[in-house]
Amino acid sequence: MSNAFKVLNNIRTLRAQSRELLLADLEEILDKLTIVISERREEIKAKEAKNRTKEEKISKYREMLLADGIDLTELLSTLENNKKHIKRVPRPAKYLYIDEKGMEKSWTGQGRTPATIKKALDKGKRLEDFLIK
Repeated sequence: MSNAFKVLNNIRTLRAQSRELLLADLEEILDKLTIVISERREEIKAKEAKNRTKEEKISKYREMLLADGIDLTELLSTLENNKKHIKRVPRPAKYLYIDEKGMEKSWTGQGRTPATIKKALDKGKRLEDFLIK
């Protein structure tokens, strides 16, 4: 907590600090604090209303599922099973190269450039030289 908030939160310190200010300045501070507090209350009310709406929708959907005889755990397991079956199709290799051990390897062109290809590029070769024909 900052020092300013420590002062505001302690009545004795606040009284001592306020003696150094004019009444008009104190009233201006009060007005600004009132505005900040009302804005904060509105934010909290809006968040609570949003949560209430969400809870009402969840309750409505729960009732619809129960009315149709669908068990929520069964529905969730079905959704999880569908997620497991969706796999990204592997990309085909675009480049062929011989690594330091003399093994022929391929690269899709995505991710980090293999060290062997990087060294060859640094020496002046072109990436097109490694294309699979």
